[in-house]
Amino acid sequence: MAQYLDLLADRQKLVTANIANADTPGYRTKDIDFNFEFQSLMAGGKPNAIEPDGLKTKNDGNNVDVDREMRLLSENAMRFNFVSQLIKGDARDIRMAIKDVR
Repeated sequence: MAQYLDLLADRQKLVTANIANADTPGYRTKDIDFNFEFQSLMAGGKPNAIEPDGLKTKNDGNNVDVDREMRLLSENAMRFNFVSQLIKGDARDIRMAIKDVR
């Protein structure tokens, strides 16, 4: 779960950088192929940023789609909350197991 949270944190950094550079001429959107990178991370790899395909490039060369980035932020938050709840449940189970041992 720690590796999953690290991947979420890496994606969060990329998405916020994209939003911060939405008006920067020539800036290109960066993201993580989440499913591929998660599998790679489990095998000991490190996530690589990619430039997503299919984004419309503005006249200034910037291809940040703020609506897409906001959707990714929401998706990332939901994933983080889900994993946080799993971790809380694990911690609760461990505490209950310790109390039962006494």
